Amino acid sequence: MSRPQRTPAADPVRLLAHKVLSAVETDDAYANLVLPHALREAGLAARDAAFATELVYGTLRLQGRYDAMIEATIQGRGVERLQPAMRIALRMGAHQIHAMRVPTRAAVYETVNLVKVVAGPAPVAMANAVLRRIADRGLAEWEEEILALPDGLATWESHPRWIVSAFRQALALEGRSGELRELLQADNTPAAVTLVARPGLADRDELVREIPGAEPTVFSPWGLRIPGGAPGELRGVVSGRVGVQDEGSQLMAAMAADIPLEGPDEMWLDMCAGPGGKAALLAALARPRGVHLIANEVVDHRAGLVRRAVRPNADVVDVVVGDGRHIGEDNPGYFDRILLDAPCTGLGSLRRRPESRWRRTTADLTDLTRLQRDLIDSAVAALRPGGILIYVTCSPHPAETVTQVVDAQRRHGLTLLDAGPVLAAHGLTVEPGPDWPVPGAVQLWPHVHGTDAMFGAVLRREG
Repeated sequence: MSRPQRTPAADPVRLLAHKVLSAVETDDAYANLVLPHALREAGLAARDAAFATELVYGTLRLQGRYDAMIEATIQGRGVERLQPAMRIALRMGAHQIHAMRVPTRAAVYETVNLVKVVAGPAPVAMANAVLRRIADRGLAEWEEEILALPDGLATWESHPRWIVSAFRQALALEGRSGELRELLQADNTPAAVTLVARPGLADRDELVREIPGAEPTVFSPWGLRIPGGAPGELRGVVSGRVGVQDEGSQLMAAMAADIPLEGPDEMWLDMCAGPGGKAALLAALARPRGVHLIANEVVDHRAGLVRRAVRPNADVVDVVVGDGRHIGEDNPGYFDRILLDAPCTGLGSLRRRPESRWRRTTADLTDLTRLQRDLIDSAVAALRPGGILIYVTCSPHPAETVTQVVDAQRRHGLTLLDAGPVLAAHGLTVEPGPDWPVPGAVQLWPHVHGTDAMFGAVLRREG
């Protein structure tokens, strides 16, 4: 009489993490959207939810490093040839072995069980062998071996080569050539959850007292960092008095609102306003000044997010849906200030969206820089003479930052203003090197300022 076959069982927390990573890799989902939903549905205890979160985000951040380890143990067979479910499970196992406090034996055992469920019995022996070979070498040994490879730094720090090249160039322009590895390591370090207490609606000091573990941000007068958890469930966030917003983003909004302007200062435009964080902060700053804000967004559902974000100040904001490339033609010389937070590669926020590094390509860069140029042209046309354009990207890529600013000056005769004093008023001093091609423009860095890598430049239309 044959024994009944046992159904392979996988740890439910690891299985949840695998499902999220599979959605990210095969369905182009975003972990910051899929994971919270999966955690809510599963109803995990706090400890298990934290484990799953680290397993998902850590695996995504260090995917390139783990792929190199896997390839070294399956000589002659590239990791891309493995079935996706197997590949994802092996990365998860490598992360548990070399980056989490999971005993090697448990990491191998649980990952092999996971492979049985997600990939079937056939690759189980291979998974076991690969994981044991990965575990046989310490992290320092792996580091030495991988750094010795061509493009070893990019592989070890888990960034595509073209992104590392762009970062190297951007740092050199600012006189920071020796900081590349620090920047890459900062991208691989989880970012703190940062809130903004919107002026006139919430008091930061009160929030710091109310929220356990909260502390004020270093530079933004409205920001506070919290240990984690579910910020969307906080009362202030639900009501719209408080938002989830990186400190660098808050500083760009401050720059947009506070740069001195000669003449009328009554009509502001947030040209690409979705999902609404900067628009909500600008609206709060606009109210006591008697300013009216137009918040434009090209995508309908994102415009809905903007309406939700600005609702406590809805009477001083009009949210409109339209293509920003036509605003200059439709509203020539109408606005006093325009914030153009341009669509970009998002390379400045890889701490928060680690999967973006594996999705973006140089082809995306070509399309986005063309769009940025068109939006700048439209913004300049929509400004009154003497009005100012605040050009912002969440990317340090030179093609999206200094090149766009220099080209805009050449095309339109714009004057580049010094944003330094505005930020200095908040305690942030930015002093780029002598070869910085856009004096007065600001580049923030995660490894230096603790913010996303935001770029901002202020340009005045002269006629």
